[in-house]
Amino acid sequence: MDRGLSGAILAAGKGERLRGAANGVPKPLVRIGGETLLEHQARLLAIAGAEPINAIVNSETARLIQEARLNLPSGVGIIVRDTPNSMESLLVLSERIPSGRFLLTTVDAVLGVAELQRFVKVALGHYPPSAVSPDGVLGVVAWRGDKHPLFAEVAANGELTRLGGSEGKLVTAGVYVFSTRIFEFAAEARSLGLNALRHYLGFLIEKGMKLAAVELSEVVDVDEGDDLLAAQALVCRD
Repeated sequence: MDRGLSGAILAAGKGERLRGAANGVPKPLVRIGGETLLEHQARLLAIAGAEPINAIVNSETARLIQEARLNLPSGVGIIVRDTPNSMESLLVLSERIPSGRFLLTTVDAVLGVAELQRFVKVALGHYPPSAVSPDGVLGVVAWRGDKHPLFAEVAANGELTRLGGSEGKLVTAGVYVFSTRIFEFAAEARSLGLNALRHYLGFLIEKGMKLAAVELSEVVDVDEGDDLLAAQALVCRD
């Protein structure tokens, strides 16, 4: 386990597109494999060696967690905030993230235990003490027709050269290892009115921060009803 690696989970969104298939339940509390997405992500981050782990949820999710007496893994802290967008959720999380490296996932990025462990091992391998370390490592996956992809262009050496665009072979997978150096530009990003995590990541590249990428074999982005079935199948295989 890497003692210098903390964990963070983005789970403050409303997940409107999924609610119809989830009987109105907010996305973090949708169940796969007998546990909620929030529990699943917290458990995987703990297995991957992240400690402590902090998750941000909105007030509705927090109220339902309390009503259901949901028991999250030991050491998981909850921040309750009704943030306007995913960038702001990350920046609020930064108030709790210890200085150093942290493993970040969105609550709806479902992957297997071994795959997450492989990602962490490879991502941390980008931080050799004798070389220039990147400011972040993003998990990417082959695009399989997701409706709202964030395309990623990756150089032969693994460096992330571009985010965005209307086409590409790889998309971001919702799992990251970052240095807390990425928060150095938080105030400027806010002043510019950036309003999404994807915009913040693109902004970091523009500011000269070095980001790398690791390709993953299978990650399910749980946005709609069909995604739940795919996530359930992945968890069962895992």
